[in-house]
Amino acid sequence: MREGQTPSVNRADYVASSHFIDSVELTFDLDPLKTRVLNSMQLRRNLDVPAQPLRLDGEELNLARVLVNGQGASFKIEGNQLVLCDLPDAFTLEIFTTTCPSKNTKLMGLYVSQDSFFTQCEAEGFRRITYFLDRPDVMASYTVLLRADKAKYPVLLSNGNLVAHGPLDYGPNGARHFAKWVDPHKKPSYLFALVAGQLVAREQRIVSRAGKEHLLQVYVRPGDLDKTEHAMTSLMHSVAWDEARFGLPLDLERFMIVATSDFNMGAMENKGLNIFNTKYVLANQATATDTDFSNIESVVGHEYFHNWTGNRITCRDWFQLSLKEGLTVFRDQEFSQDLCAEPSARAVKRIEDVRVLRTAQFPEDAGPMAHPVRPDSYIEISNFYTVTIYEKGAEVVRMMQTLVGRDGFAKGMLLYFERHDGHAVTCDDFAQAIADANPLSDLARLLPKFKLWYSQAGTPRVRAHGVFDAAARTYTLTLTQSCAPTPGQAFKEPFVIPVGLGLLGADGQDMPLRLDGETLANAGTRTLVLTQSTESFTFVDINTEPVPSILRGFTAPVVLEFDYLDTQLLHLLAHDSDPFNRWEAGQRLAVNSAVTAIKSIANNASTVCANVLNDAYLNAMRSILRDPALDSAFKELVLTLPSETYLAEQLEVVDPQHVHTVRQSMRQQLASALKADWEAVYQAHHDTGAYTPDPVGSGQRALAGMALSHLCLAARESGDMVWPGKTLQRFKDAGNMTDRFNALAALVSSSHPLATQALALFHAMFKNEPLVIDKWFSLQTGAPDMGGNILPAVKQLMKHTDFSLKNPNRARSVIGAFCQGNPAAFHRLDGAGYHFWSERVIELDVINPQVAARLARALDRWSKLAEPYRSNAHQAIARVAARAGLSKDTHEVVTRALGQ
Repeated sequence: MREGQTPSVNRADYVASSHFIDSVELTFDLDPLKTRVLNSMQLRRNLDVPAQPLRLDGEELNLARVLVNGQGASFKIEGNQLVLCDLPDAFTLEIFTTTCPSKNTKLMGLYVSQDSFFTQCEAEGFRRITYFLDRPDVMASYTVLLRADKAKYPVLLSNGNLVAHGPLDYGPNGARHFAKWVDPHKKPSYLFALVAGQLVAREQRIVSRAGKEHLLQVYVRPGDLDKTEHAMTSLMHSVAWDEARFGLPLDLERFMIVATSDFNMGAMENKGLNIFNTKYVLANQATATDTDFSNIESVVGHEYFHNWTGNRITCRDWFQLSLKEGLTVFRDQEFSQDLCAEPSARAVKRIEDVRVLRTAQFPEDAGPMAHPVRPDSYIEISNFYTVTIYEKGAEVVRMMQTLVGRDGFAKGMLLYFERHDGHAVTCDDFAQAIADANPLSDLARLLPKFKLWYSQAGTPRVRAHGVFDAAARTYTLTLTQSCAPTPGQAFKEPFVIPVGLGLLGADGQDMPLRLDGETLANAGTRTLVLTQSTESFTFVDINTEPVPSILRGFTAPVVLEFDYLDTQLLHLLAHDSDPFNRWEAGQRLAVNSAVTAIKSIANNASTVCANVLNDAYLNAMRSILRDPALDSAFKELVLTLPSETYLAEQLEVVDPQHVHTVRQSMRQQLASALKADWEAVYQAHHDTGAYTPDPVGSGQRALAGMALSHLCLAARESGDMVWPGKTLQRFKDAGNMTDRFNALAALVSSSHPLATQALALFHAMFKNEPLVIDKWFSLQTGAPDMGGNILPAVKQLMKHTDFSLKNPNRARSVIGAFCQGNPAAFHRLDGAGYHFWSERVIELDVINPQVAARLARALDRWSKLAEPYRSNAHQAIARVAARAGLSKDTHEVVTRALGQ
């Protein structure tokens, strides 16, 4: 540990708080340069722990007064803590501080964005507002009084219910006013929120199943109100779904969403006052794509569902973060699937979720920042808001539902709330409730072993091997699991792994499945539960050799290894009744072809990858495109090649340029070989009628956009100008952002000269729409690299008048899109991309450590790189690590990357 560096926090060191806070009264006199905060708390000593001083957390605060029971009190400051000794068992503590929100570029605590006040307190931002026991297991009742200039800040919001508001005496700048809010529910400090500014609201009154009336409000800046309808609709759907699916009603008189353009994350579930990144609120057909509409629905649902899973029951400590986040991601995934009317649309949603997991979380599990779903230690908790905590955590919850059934899971949720409503608890408490509600389930039987999913890092690998015995009419499937070492965990115990399985006959139909010793056969999919290092399952009455469809529905977050023949994968692609495994068969075929080609280049630098894909694969893709029974969105997913990031993870040593070359060749081959089919697809799907962001219309637009992209690629090779010209016209005439952006992306991704004209026109059309300009930036920084042209373009874009390093969305759209979304442009032979990365991480770290630390993750997997990339990357990481005054956020990421 470097001198002066913050030590790690360890889960094993948890002790309950020395004191409880029963109630808090906060008074804010809001001013951008000097906000005054009066904090009056009712505290009592926790008699279950030894008597000790009261230590309150605080950062970047100006302390003016400390009173105990109305009298001056002695105190001392130790680091970032206010320490008071010799206190009575119960007392009133009053603390008066000031802070400067306008200088808060970290966007944690109280800050100013476009002349309005906002807060972000999760995980440890409340200590930047006032001195407090800033930990999630200290839950208190809050009363908040806000006072501010009425003209500048006409809207004053906080958690709970508005109980009073009105005018105040004139201040030096004119009329002032106040608003008083009372939250009827106890909460931890990380769920506190306030907003003050010039805002307008879309309002909707609803009546719950119990007959109670509630007010829903979505607050935005004037001029953005026309972009809030979808967010409001999504909120209404969320309220109705949670009450219908889990019996969890809205528990406040009002529920508010407020959007801000300066926000480190996607959204925050503060009790009754959710604060959102504008990206996940603002949408209309002119400015938002189908993907934006889908993301808004998901994120609005996610934050609302936290009202119960996160707010009513919260985390005992931050090591339990997945208790609320993994569970709530699972709930928002189920919500989005339940809103899909057709099974095919549900399958598309599942495939999209798994694709995120495998592209982002699996590499995290294999890298230096690998950690269990319930981590054992951290230096900066903000670094553990990760895909492991969220997406893998959701898969752990999904496995619980698989093991107890959908109805059994609902019973478990009911028991969870009966036991723990209003408390701060652990992942163990949740798992125990689900198991106890289903005492005869596999989860209850295997619970101690199942909970290894919480304590062991890494992605398990399941090796499958099948043997057909024609004489005995049996098929034996042997499953063997393993898990590679991860930092701090050299050895792994076997996991509990549910494996969905089907066996396909030569006719493409599912065989009835009966295990040896069973009396009845079950048709379709059945779930095997792997609990040992190796287990075999023998099915009887199997007359012909089957093709196994393993891990149907992706029943566990594992890597499946099975030596499929191409003919078997083509059979699954054509016939599997499980949509996920049908898609997966196509992905496996593409990966096998890509890896073979990449290795050929590595062995022979002169190899030209003109025909990576064989005729059988191309014919299969043609059949998919022509199949009238398949959903358009599903076709688009099947025809989408594995990403460069995913392909890189399949290799021991990675040359990013080789990966890029092969994948580009595959794209070009699909474009040229299927040109006639792409033309037919575009003609059939380019007109979807009146715009609605429903699954059917979205799928048709996605497939039409894919067709345009491939037609522009084919034209680049043939020199044809017809389709690029049609694409430019499509861009100009489009009636919605999805079609317009798809056309623009087709020109940019094919590096066509018409892209320059279209990009200029796009900026002129949407220069006053920040979220659209984010897309404009990211499309250019993510464009295919042509002889090293992207890095200079990125540097030039950073000089654009619309660029601001202080705005997280804008920084991510330029720097993040380049370093984390464009591997071939970032991983340059000369190391210039890495040098650029190091400069930006250091620059951002001074402004906003959270954004810097997330950018620093771009080189997590540097040790897999071939030379000279590997040495150049190591040098860049070491340069950042050596920087004096580096935040603990960024320091933790880069030192773990270096193995320090």
